[in-house]
Amino acid sequence: MSWTAENLPEHIQTFLAYLDIQKGYSRATSAAYGTDLEQFQDFLRSRKKSCAHPGDITRSDIHSFLADLHSSGLSKSSMSRKLSSLRSFFGFLLRNKNITQDPCLGIKNPKQDRPHPDFLNVDQALAMMEASLEPSPKALRDMALAELLYGSGLRVSEAVNLNLDDVDHGQKLVRVMGKGRKERLTPLTGPGSERIRKYVLQRRAFNPDPRESALFLGMRGKRLNRREAARIIDRLARSSGLLQGLSPHGLRHSFATHLLQGGADLRSVQELLGHSRISTTQRYTHLNLDEVSRVYDQAHPRSGRKK
Repeated sequence: MSWTAENLPEHIQTFLAYLDIQKGYSRATSAAYGTDLEQFQDFLRSRKKSCAHPGDITRSDIHSFLADLHSSGLSKSSMSRKLSSLRSFFGFLLRNKNITQDPCLGIKNPKQDRPHPDFLNVDQALAMMEASLEPSPKALRDMALAELLYGSGLRVSEAVNLNLDDVDHGQKLVRVMGKGRKERLTPLTGPGSERIRKYVLQRRAFNPDPRESALFLGMRGKRLNRREAARIIDRLARSSGLLQGLSPHGLRHSFATHLLQGGADLRSVQELLGHSRISTTQRYTHLNLDEVSRVYDQAHPRSGRKK
C-alpha cells in the first residue's frame, strides 16, 4: 500500500488499500488522500470522535473541519481538495454499507477566488500600440493582431480564426465567431483598421497558398496558431519595455477595463466581449457593481472619440 500509518483507523486503511489495488492510484495520489484523512482524523479527536466510528460523523463535523482549515489560512483550492478526499472516503463507506448516509452530502466546495488577469494601464497600452516598429510584413502582422486584441477585445482564439472577409473596413467592423459558435460584430478602431489594411497589403510575403483564407498567417504561410500569437504579444510587450509575460488575454482584459474606466456601460462591454453572463464580465472591472451601474457612456482610448 502506498500510504501506511499504524495510528489510522481500519476504515481509512481499507479505503487507501482500495485506492492502491482496485483504483491503481499513484503513490503520490494515495499519499495525498492519506494526509487529508489523517488531518481529518486528528480534527475529530478534538470533538471526541473518530473515523473508526464513521456513523457518528455528521455534516456539522465536516463544516467545522472546513471552518478550522479556513481559520488556519489554508487556500480555498486546498480546502476543496481535502473536501474531495472526504467525499471519496465517505462514498466508499456508503457503498460498502459501513454508513447509512453520507455526511458530505450537500456540502459545496468553498467559492474560489479568481485572480484578475494582468492588464495594462492606459498609458502602457497606448505606448505598446504606438511603438515605432520596422514596417516589415511580420511587424505589420504583429501590430494588427495587437490592435484587434486591445482595440476590439477579441479572444486570441477568435483573432487567429478570422478570415480576410471577416473584416469590414468601410463599416469598421469585425465579424467574430465566439464561444458556442455565437457570431457577433465588434467595432474596429481607426488605427486598428489602418494596421490591418497595411498588413494585408504585405500578407503575400508569408507565401500563403492561394486558397488560404486566414487573416493572420504564420511564417510558413499557414493560419497563425494561438501559441505563436501568445509569443507575438509577449515579444511586443517586452520590446516596448512593458509587462514581462503579458498574454493576449491581458490585452483583452485591458480593453474591458479601459472601457469601463472611460464610462462604458457594463452590458455594452458584455456584448463586446461576447460573454453570455454579465458575472463573467464583472471580473474584469476592478469596480463594484454599484459603481459600474452608474456609468453609461462608452469610451475606448484608441477610438478617437468619446460619447
